[in-house]
Amino acid sequence: MPIRRTLIARASPTAILLTTRRYSTTTAATTTTTMASTPRTYEDAIRTLNTLQSNFAVISAIRASGATMNTAAIPEMIEWARRIGYSPSDFNCLNIIHVAGTKGKGSTCAFASSILSEYRRAGVLRKTGLYTSPHLRSVRERIQVDGRPLGEADFARYFFEVWERVEASAAKEGRDPNDKPAYFRFLTLLAFHVYVRENVDTAVFEVGVGGEYDSTNIIERPTATGITSLGIDHVAMLGDTIEKIAWNKAGIMKAGAAAFSVEQPTNAMEVLNSRASERGVELNVVGVHPEIRDGSAKLGLAADFQMGNASLAAALVGAHMQALGHPINVTPDGPLPEEVKRGLLNVEWPGRCQVMHQGSVEWNIDGAHTMESLDVAGKWFAGKSAEGKKPRTRVLIFNQQNRDAPEKLLCALATSLQQHLGSEPLFDHAIFCTNITSKEQASKPDLISIGSDSDAVSALTVQRALADAWKAVDPGAQTHVIRTIEEAVGVVRALDGDVHVLITGSLHLIGGVLEILDPAT
Repeated sequence: MPIRRTLIARASPTAILLTTRRYSTTTAATTTTTMASTPRTYEDAIRTLNTLQSNFAVISAIRASGATMNTAAIPEMIEWARRIGYSPSDFNCLNIIHVAGTKGKGSTCAFASSILSEYRRAGVLRKTGLYTSPHLRSVRERIQVDGRPLGEADFARYFFEVWERVEASAAKEGRDPNDKPAYFRFLTLLAFHVYVRENVDTAVFEVGVGGEYDSTNIIERPTATGITSLGIDHVAMLGDTIEKIAWNKAGIMKAGAAAFSVEQPTNAMEVLNSRASERGVELNVVGVHPEIRDGSAKLGLAADFQMGNASLAAALVGAHMQALGHPINVTPDGPLPEEVKRGLLNVEWPGRCQVMHQGSVEWNIDGAHTMESLDVAGKWFAGKSAEGKKPRTRVLIFNQQNRDAPEKLLCALATSLQQHLGSEPLFDHAIFCTNITSKEQASKPDLISIGSDSDAVSALTVQRALADAWKAVDPGAQTHVIRTIEEAVGVVRALDGDVHVLITGSLHLIGGVLEILDPAT
């Protein structure tokens, strides 16, 4: 795809990194003593990570501030980088593709990373990295090197290197050693550190929330930036209109880096173009590539809505390779290079449009968690349901613990299903559970969710509200409010005959489901 660039002085980004204190000073002291006297394992690293302030607490603080705390985000993140020995310019060597959006940004990053892996195998690239969030089953999934999660021993080693640098800086400068970056911010710092230490020469970074104020946005010189489909999400942090959200997402665009977006609603596109103009960037709008549309370039994530994500990923990699001096022929209408096609086909991204068959049960698993993505997930499941040759019991397993007004998200799913299934009831059983995997979940610290209101989880507040909302739209379904994912899966397995299950609403839910359904992997 032809790229035109205008080089101008960069505007200084402004945004936030909250500091946090470990929940208990006693726990912190005990942890520090233990670390000094015994070998530090991966489990030690995850338990230590989990002592950091939760994402829920961060978002609650931003809500309470009326989002004004966001204006401090990037300066604070730059300061944290300094404390562990880096300036943002140190990360330019990573040659980063930066991706924001409301839905599809994780899939787009996965497609891009898979394509880049093909060029790594061909010897064009040396080592690749992929940073995404959240994880499904292991925190290591967030920080990948050469297409695989960082190994446990390496994760622990690098984790404690960053942890100790933060504490050493505090001691040297007379600050409280218990002050730490919040959970996501710490992991972002860790990813930068890992990729520098591992001599990664190409990395793909997924934005956490928004863009302008996201902690990944200390990236100064990306090779390319991409914006996936936009919708209303995280309104407390990003705003309650598509224009405000587009403004935030567009914050990742940088002068000198090719910028791409999929097609957006008119109002959103106007904002993206305005922001691009402010930064001296030409925004390229990517449509579905003809070879992806007609199926000659096959996708490893088999769903129609992934075509746009795959096309965006191909365009991003094309611009990235050009920026590195390895031009490849990725144009809107021309044939895609074989490496690009192989990358699109070989992509691995669990929990997105994933289908598992176990006995008489078909599990359809997708981590949709926005109004738009749940609409698409409903269409996907309806299409899968229509493939059945004989009547099947239909079951929904749903949760969304962290978003505003989860009942509205559930209704978006119901509306989509009603449009595409056209049958009553939509489900025979609707199960609403927490993201707690099992009663024994504490034995695996990766599965401990720190992003929710613990009181609401204990009281099943969200689950009861979701069950009531579902009764209103699908009164023929038998609803269940259940505490753990393991128990929800047990309800399904106890049903007779062929069963067709949709599991959606939360990537945290999906991670627990995969742990129960396929514990061996």
